[in-house]
Amino acid sequence: MSDNLRGALLMMTCMVAFTCNDALLKMVLDDLPLFQTLFLRGLLTALALFAIGSVVGGLWLPLLPRDRWLIGLRTIAEIIAAWLFLSALSNMPLANVSAILQVLPLVVTLASALFFRDPLGWRRLVAILIGFCGVLLIVRPGTDGFNTYSLYALASVVAVTVRDLSARRLSRGVPSLVVAFMTALGITAASGLAALFEPWAPIDAEAAGFILAATVFVIVGYLSSIAAMRVGDVAVVAPFRYVGLIAALILGFVVFGDWPAVPTLIGAAIVVGTGLFTLYRELRLARRVRQVAVLPPSRPT
Repeated sequence: MSDNLRGALLMMTCMVAFTCNDALLKMVLDDLPLFQTLFLRGLLTALALFAIGSVVGGLWLPLLPRDRWLIGLRTIAEIIAAWLFLSALSNMPLANVSAILQVLPLVVTLASALFFRDPLGWRRLVAILIGFCGVLLIVRPGTDGFNTYSLYALASVVAVTVRDLSARRLSRGVPSLVVAFMTALGITAASGLAALFEPWAPIDAEAAGFILAATVFVIVGYLSSIAAMRVGDVAVVAPFRYVGLIAALILGFVVFGDWPAVPTLIGAAIVVGTGLFTLYRELRLARRVRQVAVLPPSRPT
């Protein structure tokens, strides 16, 4: 199995797991405060990852200073992204929030070009600009369907981009389990501190079951998302995030009875289409590079 195929499978697993987690938390957030929910899920996640790490080992491996900084940056970005995304999720339909997040592969591709000097031709740049126009159709500022939480969802895209690119720069020897455990600890600490300033609500058996199930899904999402961004090419792996939109449309309709408006679906189709075009361009570029690499050296005349 090639690195790109492995990364694509990991990304699809990640997106389905995160979407299931989102649907479960959306049901809980109707009755429980945001930071209380985040703290409980974060605590269960950290304990579960600690138990896994104790069995498989590698949780306390020494890290290079550079990797410690990257894990710290990734954890901060994850905390900000979780707060922004769940704030939007509790006030918007699941499919609408997920549709906005589909711009993430385009943002990751653009950020990789700006900060890591990855090649970005004019065709892919135009595709990214068209994709952003699709986002405007999803958000539709100035219309009745627009609210400030749409901006929260857009801001979470920036935070997730920082998170993913930080994971991309980690050394190969850093276990994904270590990164996921530190992330869970960071979210637990930050949400626990914030939860001190809001009233807590009683938890019934149903809500406890939802939080427990969300913990399982978020652990799968953490481990697969970190691993996905560390294998294969970013431009090849990132577009497989679109599986999350399909899962969100299905869960949003089946569980919540929501179906996005026509402009939202058109905007999502534009964003997905432009993302797939960037994937096509990346594959063509990679094929050309391989062909040049295998050409025999020219003979001197």
